[in-house]
Amino acid sequence: MGHPYIPSDLSLPDYVPGSLSPFTIVAVYVLSSLFVATTIWLISGRFPRVSTTERWLMCWWAFTGLTHIVLEGYFAFSPQFYKDTTPCYLSEVWKEYSKGDSRYAARDAGVVTVEGITAVLEGPASLLLVYAIAKRAAYREVLQLAISLGQLYGTAVYFITAILEGDNFASSTYHYFAYYVFANSFWILIPSLIIVRSWKKICAATEAQVQKKAKAL
Repeated sequence: MGHPYIPSDLSLPDYVPGSLSPFTIVAVYVLSSLFVATTIWLISGRFPRVSTTERWLMCWWAFTGLTHIVLEGYFAFSPQFYKDTTPCYLSEVWKEYSKGDSRYAARDAGVVTVEGITAVLEGPASLLLVYAIAKRAAYREVLQLAISLGQLYGTAVYFITAILEGDNFASSTYHYFAYYVFANSFWILIPSLIIVRSWKKICAATEAQVQKKAKAL
């Protein structure tokens, strides 16, 4: 059976078309994400020392952490998802997303590597940050800076390798902009903002420590 991906001669033996509509796939993801964010928002309200900004950050880290572990983890360790004959939601996600970037269906080595590292390292670390922010752990800003840099680096590698390979992996202009560009833009914008914030926080804390030691002399 043929597949809807580009290039049309991409070899995907035993390909099974998706059974869920794009609307259903997106709706489940959005509603699940809202549930996670709402839950974390309500829980974070029980920590009086946590600021409103930090509560939003807790929501982000819970959302992105679960996305990395569940969605990207499934992709990284399920090389034959396109053959799945059951209406498994996770395989349906990647069958649909591959219309925006067929490197996923083709198991491109670079994509698999980036997604695997993201799922195994950045996913758990993101969930750790939810706890770290709630408890105001001393390492929270350094960890936020490190993970955000990792996310930004991974996204940069993702886009740059596509450009170097011709940037022709989308089934249509719609899929290119909706899936490939828009869906990934959040992992450029938000990590960039967190990097700036955490950098300022770390610099301010370092300067305060320097001044404290200077006064003690």
